[in-house]
Amino acid sequence: MLEVLDGIDLWDGVGHPGASRIRFAAAGADAVVAAVEPSAARTGLSAIPGLIDTHVHLVGESTGRPVDFLTWPLTTRVEERVLHGLANARKALAAGVTTLRDLASDDVQFSLRRALDAGVVAGPRLVAHGMVGMTGGHADLFTPPAILDRPPVADGPDECRRLVRHWARAGADGIKIATSGGVLSVGDGPGWRNHTRTEIAAVVDEAHALGLRVAAHAHSEAGIEIALEEGVDSIEHGTLVTAEQAARIAAAGITLAPTLLINERIAAGRGASDEQAGKARELIVRRDERLRAAADAGVELVLGTDANGFHVGFGEQADEMRRMAEVLGWSAARALTAATSRAAAAIGRPDLGRLVPGAKADLVIVDGRPWEDLAALHPDRIVAVISRGRLAAGTLP
Repeated sequence: MLEVLDGIDLWDGVGHPGASRIRFAAAGADAVVAAVEPSAARTGLSAIPGLIDTHVHLVGESTGRPVDFLTWPLTTRVEERVLHGLANARKALAAGVTTLRDLASDDVQFSLRRALDAGVVAGPRLVAHGMVGMTGGHADLFTPPAILDRPPVADGPDECRRLVRHWARAGADGIKIATSGGVLSVGDGPGWRNHTRTEIAAVVDEAHALGLRVAAHAHSEAGIEIALEEGVDSIEHGTLVTAEQAARIAAAGITLAPTLLINERIAAGRGASDEQAGKARELIVRRDERLRAAADAGVELVLGTDANGFHVGFGEQADEMRRMAEVLGWSAARALTAATSRAAAAIGRPDLGRLVPGAKADLVIVDGRPWEDLAALHPDRIVAVISRGRLAAGTLP
């Protein structure tokens, strides 16, 4: 385990204390920052907290072979899917992403998370949300209609509560719902309603009663309104958020992950049908102005890529951060907080995303100052990645 780094130019997740000596300590199977002190030494390198992607889908084909996005999970054995998920996680880790939140998890991701936490395999931290969707809804429409062995759905308030309890028992860290239709799901539209208000209220109530955070997929104004009124903890996409909604989202402290690159690439036809590309184009033409206004109104926008290995790769998180800075008019430092301290708050993990005493020992050592220029997060400039206090990629100075 790493014990000390000296002469590192530190950005701690909020600010820039400068040249520092960082001491680490074991904490069971994990490690934490024990102390941060000024240092007279200089290595010429910088350290930032490990990046956090609050919205991914780990289990996708990881080798880059051309496969069909929708049928690959159906034609690949579950044992292989676990290994592909691990390979994707490790790609992200090598790019400085030390925590991933998977928002469509089942026993594959729950098992992988337990293996990572136990040190059976090496990789980033994983937070896993189980999906509660309806028959014919956004999540269900990822499975072709002729397939009978489908992922679980819930119809009616009692079934919704039961599925939340099922995921809680299986080991979920949170719950994902959809309050609008989607882009990649086949045969629906982003403006479609998913679940009734009574069903959504049951999901949120049951999840919160069990200590689980609720993330809501929502593209449309109506979907965002439902998510906001029912008290979810985060909004995913939030594409057509209005000024009035933005003010209420900011006041409620609800976070929003804008997932910019994936919708731009689908709109351009990358790995998408004409139907999917058309839905994405219709959304993004109205997106940037609304999201920038929401950010200006104080909405907490955080890094969430929707990476799946097909449309956005694992390891492209810094590209999403650069795109956020462009669209939202942010400085490099503001974009970096969206991927560290602010992202940690979004997933309910204040022990992550900082490099201060007591925080988890997850950090990235780079050749450059990414809080001034996000180009310093290019893979060629990442010197080392430390996960759980241990070297995960690169070489220690």
